[in-house]
Amino acid sequence: MSPAREEAYPVPDLGELGRRARDVLAANDLGTMVTAAPNLYPHMWSWDAAFVAAGLSTMSVARALQELDYLLAAQWDSGMIPHIVFSDVPGYFPDVDRWGTRGASPEGVKSSGICQPPVHATMLRRIVERATAAGGDDARLADGFVRRTLPHWIRWHAWLRSSRGGDGSGLLTIYHGWESGMDNSPRFDGPYSRVRPGKMEPFVRTDTLKVTDTSQRPSDEEYSRYLWLVQQMADVRFDDARLPEVMAFQVKDVFMSAIFAAANEDLAVLAEQFGQPDEASRLRQWAREFSDGVDSTVDPLTGLARDRDVLTGEWIGLPTMAGFAPLISTHSEQLLARQLEILEGPDWTGDPRLAFPLPASTSTTFEGLKPRQYWRGPVWPVMNWYLASCLLRRGDAKRYGQLREASLAQLMEGHYAEYYEPFTGEPLGSMDQSWTAAVALEWLADPGNG
Repeated sequence: MSPAREEAYPVPDLGELGRRARDVLAANDLGTMVTAAPNLYPHMWSWDAAFVAAGLSTMSVARALQELDYLLAAQWDSGMIPHIVFSDVPGYFPDVDRWGTRGASPEGVKSSGICQPPVHATMLRRIVERATAAGGDDARLADGFVRRTLPHWIRWHAWLRSSRGGDGSGLLTIYHGWESGMDNSPRFDGPYSRVRPGKMEPFVRTDTLKVTDTSQRPSDEEYSRYLWLVQQMADVRFDDARLPEVMAFQVKDVFMSAIFAAANEDLAVLAEQFGQPDEASRLRQWAREFSDGVDSTVDPLTGLARDRDVLTGEWIGLPTMAGFAPLISTHSEQLLARQLEILEGPDWTGDPRLAFPLPASTSTTFEGLKPRQYWRGPVWPVMNWYLASCLLRRGDAKRYGQLREASLAQLMEGHYAEYYEPFTGEPLGSMDQSWTAAVALEWLADPGNG
């Protein structure tokens, strides 16, 4: 991606990449949901499902909408869309019983009690645009789906705005690192260090049985903190009003807030298109509020956006990919230019040691870099596509094309892994990951040159 580093990759067999990606999604499809991965993640994850639906729409708009419908059926009465909807496949921990959500979630719904980044409206808009362009049955299906479900998506955004972002900061609060989607990112080390687990039921993890290289996964000590936060929520029955009083982890998540800003704009477009101008106006107000909130966090010295620890008031300015949140939502051309300069610099995609010039989950020169461990250093294909799609929306076809070329070259190895070692390109984590396959199909469907 760096202008100083021009890569020449072997021409990938795009037909084979597409066939393999479709096979992954088909193998992971339970009929009602596409599980996140066949072994490690046998359920539906909220933001995974949104990306998966977008990828499915390149093959079948009907199946894509079914995926979103299944997720939406798990929406809580409050408006929250839970981060896990459990299938009947056993062997995952923590399961619904450990979450303690029975009675708190809607009757018949087996889910976790927290949320994940709200990429859904952005992916839905993408699916609707694709369906409208195709016309015929696809367009009719998308039209009917949006008319039927639009109030539910608006209620989801209203819950986020009121329960997680109602303090006027333009930033969403998370009560667990899992809500960020970047579970064990170094950005949460400080807040997690202040979590002191009390008495809990013993636990046996299943993730380390599936990924036998335990260096790739969070430690048992970290996991104890994760489960203590789950217990704190369950003890107050996931009552939004009580969480600020009891939770030992409270962070203003800048990356999630940027996603929310962009998603509000996308949902506003749909609301306007489907005859709800008042809702569109409200959503656009929220979009601007959270865009401004994200911009306000940028460190003038580093140029990166920052999270904030609510309980201590401290800024969290570690060099993780969350620092590029303004690429998603900013209206400032000056800030956008500075962020792109940093992204293409030697600490990020301009590092000549990289197997592919793609952003890792932390800066490659960060002293705490762990290139094989989850969100502490590896490259995540789904994030590369999401950030690139944000740039393409801005009209930056050149950078989109550079990220696309490097990403397709990375995926040529064929495993559609959860994440990749940045310097060797080794596939890591869970193989046959649904959202990796889904974004491969998105790359293939959209060369970005039109």
